[in-house]
Amino acid sequence: MKLKFLLFALLGIIATTTAQNTGTVSGKIIEKSNKAPISYATVSIKDNGKVVSGVNTDDNGDFTIKNLALKSYTIEIQYIGFRKYIGSVILSENKKTATVNVSLEEEATQLKGVNIVAERSTIEQKIDRKVINVGKDLTTAGASASDIMNNIPSVNVDQDGKLSLRGNDNVRVLIDGRPSNIDPAQLLKQIPSTSIKKIELITNPSAKYNPEGMSGIINIVLHKNANTGFNGSYSGGITFGETAKYNQSLDLNYKTGKVNFFGNGGTNFGTYFNDGFIKKTDKSTIQNLDISNKNDSYLYKIGMDYLIDDHNTLSFYSTQNKATGLGFVNTDIDYFNSPEEISNVYQKGRYEGPNKTGTYNLAYKHIFKKEGHTLDFEGNYSTTEETQNASFDTETIKTDNTTNRNVYSDFINDKRKLSTLNVDYINPLNEKTTLEAGAEARITKTENNYATENPFAEFPVSNYIYDTNIYSAYVTFGQKFKKISYQLGARFESYNLKSNLNYGYKIFNDDYITLYPSAYLTYNLNEKNTFQLSYSRRVDRPSLEQTKPIREFSTPLVTSFGNQDLRPQFTNSVELNYTKTLEKGSFTTGVFYRSINDPISRTLRPDELNPNKQIMSFTNYDHNTSYGFEVSLNYKITKWWDIQPSIDFSSINQQGVVFKYDQTQPTKSTADERTVTMAAFNARMNSNFKATKRLSFLLFGFYRGPVEDVQQERKEMYKIDMGSRYTLLDNKMNISVRFNDVFNTMKYAFDTQYPYPQSGQFTWESQTVYLGLTYNFGGAKIKKLQRKQRDDNTSKDAGGMF
Repeated sequence: MKLKFLLFALLGIIATTTAQNTGTVSGKIIEKSNKAPISYATVSIKDNGKVVSGVNTDDNGDFTIKNLALKSYTIEIQYIGFRKYIGSVILSENKKTATVNVSLEEEATQLKGVNIVAERSTIEQKIDRKVINVGKDLTTAGASASDIMNNIPSVNVDQDGKLSLRGNDNVRVLIDGRPSNIDPAQLLKQIPSTSIKKIELITNPSAKYNPEGMSGIINIVLHKNANTGFNGSYSGGITFGETAKYNQSLDLNYKTGKVNFFGNGGTNFGTYFNDGFIKKTDKSTIQNLDISNKNDSYLYKIGMDYLIDDHNTLSFYSTQNKATGLGFVNTDIDYFNSPEEISNVYQKGRYEGPNKTGTYNLAYKHIFKKEGHTLDFEGNYSTTEETQNASFDTETIKTDNTTNRNVYSDFINDKRKLSTLNVDYINPLNEKTTLEAGAEARITKTENNYATENPFAEFPVSNYIYDTNIYSAYVTFGQKFKKISYQLGARFESYNLKSNLNYGYKIFNDDYITLYPSAYLTYNLNEKNTFQLSYSRRVDRPSLEQTKPIREFSTPLVTSFGNQDLRPQFTNSVELNYTKTLEKGSFTTGVFYRSINDPISRTLRPDELNPNKQIMSFTNYDHNTSYGFEVSLNYKITKWWDIQPSIDFSSINQQGVVFKYDQTQPTKSTADERTVTMAAFNARMNSNFKATKRLSFLLFGFYRGPVEDVQQERKEMYKIDMGSRYTLLDNKMNISVRFNDVFNTMKYAFDTQYPYPQSGQFTWESQTVYLGLTYNFGGAKIKKLQRKQRDDNTSKDAGGMF
């Protein structure tokens, strides 16, 4: 008993001594204009520029920070839309408590509209991603998210709107950290460029993310509104090309008490043109294509957040998308030396059909008393139906002027259902250590029905089922020290696939359990120099379009099919990145290496039933490797001029089987294994000039070098864009204009020897003029960041949802 008493007494003395040698800083934060308290303002205590402690103010604007060593500090107080306060605090033996009462002054741009947007875009390197904070210079690039993607380092968009990252199109696209059942090429055309807050390039994702996508993840984070009362924004634009294209969107938000209602809607419609030719270099055949697509699409979202109390939030939203398309592909083929004495073939292809997608999301978030300690549950259900009615009218004219005509129709109906349930848990074990864990169930059901009147079809009527069940769990553990931080993670995943063609005619099943590890190591040499080394393992599973043995498109010379036997490809990736903070900007660079097993690639082979026709499909190759680097600079030369140059290079070692016709026997072909090193180089320069407070100009240049792959050699591409932006009505309205591809130089051209010598070129409406307007209205002041919890879901990217 005496020993216990002595121990308790000793501990009491130590605790008392410690308390006596520490100080406390407290105070109250209010608005200068109306003396109203400011909730959730950030209060930081710094020692020689480093944060030693900090809290957020409570509902009454009060704060208290205890257990501070007795010395001099800098105190910083920040809140959205208000000027930052910086002051000093001195704690000593004679003064162990300090009171700091501050009245924050509103900034001139305080909530003139829904979003406060910087003039120019900035780039920052975080622990697992590169973040492009989208400024007004990028939103001037065009009407939609698709228009501005080519302005982003390491990202490319082809003429069909398909994305690629670091030269590879196996990339996963997320919106606010969540997947979408909508095709990314179509989805990005629906999102107004002015709605984008930032774009995150996650090139080497950790184990907490869904492992799909060899190139990584592109996460588009949209603006969110935390204002009380009613607020909104409108954006609209016209793109002038061969015909005018129109887009507009409306975002609305109403917040009262514990409930926040939000909704937005947008439309995008117009006709898009693409013309091209493919010719045999021996002058035996020239195929001319005239393509037009009239697309009308509508996207809207409605939802609400309910703040149950300070620790619990319930959220719901639904997104609905409907798109109607009418496409025409007119093909004219001239034969000069045909073995079948054909002189011309004409084909009119017509594709029409609506696409509908509905998504329903329910989320619950619990915040524990300890800062950063959270638990999230989320359920997501979406349905997609795509219908295509196609008709083909083919007329074949022979040299003796006799004519054969083949007229038939096709019908395709795709139905997909995706159900996702996940839980994510984050626990900061102490100031230096964080544990994260989660689990996910993702179930996909897909059915494809096809019917054709084509007399040469192998199956006039087809049914294809493609179902996947994925169950996964992950854990990550990270620690931060003075200059070094690390994170280790692992994701365990059970994958089951069942595909069935024509009710048992051909069945393919796949079932496996896989481990996906990841590791990050960050070294802060000092405040301005950071190095990061990372590793991850990822997978690319065959998509429905790559596997379904039903035609994707068809012309008289080429028909595209999927391959039901495709296997997933696995990638091991290593990256080293470096970031340097400059006095007037920042510099980032990185190198990467990837080892890829069973890579999936396009193939082009002769049609066994028709030697004059080719079959485009997919297959797995044995193994390939890739490496590359990227460099970007964000630098403000003067107060009125800043530049953002960037370059990236990637090299992929490709192996594949190609087919080549014997010129002495035109109906026969041989298969050869070919190995090439595909090198891709891209360069960009974004330059902004500020003439006045309201008027600014921009100049953008882009260059993509020539690329050789297994099948063909693609020619170089380049363009120059110019634009300007004018701000009026106290920053509530922006008017922008952009002249894209000023010299009309963007073209896609190629040469190939497989399966016979041929070359081609395609041009689309790259030279356009875009005129856009954005107007923000509302402007109620922020009282409490009740939607902060929802924003945290996005910024922290709960792993299970990916």
